[in-house]
Amino acid sequence: MKVFHLHSTHSASRRTHDLRHSAAKRMLADPHLTLADVQWVLGHAHITTTELYTAPTVAEVVPQVLAHHARQASQAVLPRTPAPGYRPEVLQTLFGAAPLGGDPA
Repeated sequence: MKVFHLHSTHSASRRTHDLRHSAAKRMLADPHLTLADVQWVLGHAHITTTELYTAPTVAEVVPQVLAHHARQASQAVLPRTPAPGYRPEVLQTLFGAAPLGGDPA
Protein backbone atom coordinates (compact mmCIF):
# COMPACT_ATOMS: atom_id res chain seq x y z
CA MET A 1 0.00 0.00 0.00
CA LYS A 2 1.36 3.41 -0.93
CA VAL A 3 0.24 6.84 0.17
CA PHE A 4 -0.53 8.92 -2.93
CA HIS A 5 -1.23 12.61 -3.32
CA LEU A 6 -4.97 13.08 -3.43
CA HIS A 7 -5.32 16.61 -4.78
CA SER A 8 -3.72 18.63 -7.50
CA THR A 9 -3.77 22.02 -5.76
CA HIS A 10 -0.55 23.10 -4.11
CA SER A 11 -1.98 23.64 -0.62
CA ALA A 12 -3.90 20.36 -0.60
CA SER A 13 -0.87 18.55 -1.97
CA ARG A 14 1.31 20.08 0.74
CA ARG A 15 -1.12 19.02 3.46
CA THR A 16 -1.15 15.48 2.09
CA HIS A 17 2.66 15.49 1.96
CA ASP A 18 2.80 16.71 5.58
CA LEU A 19 0.38 13.95 6.55
CA ARG A 20 2.65 11.41 4.87
CA HIS A 21 5.66 12.72 6.85
CA SER A 22 3.69 12.64 10.10
CA ALA A 23 2.55 9.08 9.43
CA ALA A 24 6.11 7.98 8.67
CA LYS A 25 7.46 9.54 11.89
CA ARG A 26 4.69 7.91 13.94
CA MET A 27 5.24 4.51 12.36
CA LEU A 28 8.97 4.71 13.07
CA ALA A 29 8.22 5.55 16.70
CA ASP A 30 6.28 2.27 17.01
CA PRO A 31 8.64 -0.38 18.42
CA HIS A 32 6.66 -3.11 16.64
CA LEU A 33 7.44 -1.74 13.15
CA THR A 34 10.84 -2.03 11.55
CA LEU A 35 12.42 0.47 9.21
CA ALA A 36 11.85 -2.02 6.39
CA ASP A 37 8.12 -2.17 7.27
CA VAL A 38 7.83 1.60 6.98
CA GLN A 39 9.85 1.55 3.76
CA TRP A 40 7.35 -0.89 2.26
CA VAL A 41 4.31 1.15 3.36
CA LEU A 42 5.77 4.34 1.92
CA GLY A 43 6.87 2.62 -1.27
CA HIS A 44 10.48 3.79 -1.05
CA ALA A 45 12.88 2.00 -3.38
CA HIS A 46 15.83 2.63 -1.05
CA ILE A 47 15.96 2.21 2.73
CA THR A 48 18.11 5.35 2.93
CA THR A 49 15.10 7.40 1.81
CA THR A 50 13.08 6.01 4.73
CA GLU A 51 16.00 6.63 7.12
CA LEU A 52 15.50 10.37 6.60
CA TYR A 53 12.44 10.09 8.85
CA THR A 54 14.58 8.86 11.75
CA ALA A 55 16.24 12.27 12.18
CA PRO A 56 14.85 14.00 15.28
CA THR A 57 12.91 17.24 14.94
CA VAL A 58 13.61 20.42 16.89
CA ALA A 59 10.45 19.73 18.92
CA GLU A 60 11.93 16.37 19.94
CA VAL A 61 15.46 17.57 20.67
CA VAL A 62 14.88 20.80 22.60
CA PRO A 63 12.99 19.23 25.56
CA GLN A 64 15.62 16.50 25.82
CA VAL A 65 18.46 19.03 25.85
CA LEU A 66 16.68 21.17 28.44
CA ALA A 67 16.10 18.10 30.62
CA HIS A 68 19.78 17.20 30.26
CA HIS A 69 20.85 20.66 31.43
CA ALA A 70 18.41 20.50 34.36
CA ARG A 71 19.89 17.15 35.43
CA GLN A 72 23.41 18.51 35.10
CA ALA A 73 22.55 21.61 37.14
CA SER A 74 21.01 19.56 39.92
CA GLN A 75 24.11 17.38 40.09
CA ALA A 76 26.69 20.15 39.72
CA VAL A 77 29.43 20.07 42.30
CA LEU A 78 31.77 23.01 42.49
CA PRO A 79 35.40 22.32 43.28
CA ARG A 80 36.31 23.38 46.80
CA THR A 81 39.36 25.33 45.65
CA PRO A 82 40.06 26.96 42.30
CA ALA A 83 42.73 25.66 39.99
CA PRO A 84 46.11 27.39 40.26
CA GLY A 85 46.11 30.80 38.64
CA TYR A 86 42.39 31.58 39.25
CA ARG A 87 41.25 34.00 41.93
CA PRO A 88 38.14 32.82 43.84
CA GLU A 89 36.50 36.27 43.78
CA VAL A 90 36.79 36.48 39.98
CA LEU A 91 35.26 33.03 39.55
CA GLN A 92 32.44 33.97 41.91
CA THR A 93 31.73 37.10 39.86
CA LEU A 94 31.76 35.16 36.60
CA PHE A 95 29.71 32.17 37.69
CA GLY A 96 27.68 33.55 40.58
CA ALA A 97 28.42 30.59 42.82
CA ALA A 98 29.42 30.48 46.43
CA PRO A 99 33.04 31.48 46.94
CA LEU A 100 35.32 28.61 46.04
CA GLY A 101 37.34 27.25 48.89
CA GLY A 102 34.63 28.04 51.43
CA ASP A 103 31.19 26.89 52.47
CA PRO A 104 28.13 27.88 50.44
CA ALA A 105 26.37 30.91 51.85
